[in-house]
Amino acid sequence: MYIGGSLVGLIILILDLIAIVEILQSGRAVGEKLLWILLILLLPLVGVLLYFLIGRK
Repeated sequence: MYIGGSLVGLIILILDLIAIVEILQSGRAVGEKLLWILLILLLPLVGVLLYFLIGRK
């Protein structure tokens, strides 16, 4: 059983959900929200890293 990979996956999932909730609650335009959420869903690790590094206002 490989527990390390499962733990990393769970952490990424939690960060993705936090970012998506934060995006939905923000005052951004609908199109901008949609693009960020699509990026996070399609590229979970890269998307959430980009959001937390450059996407937050």
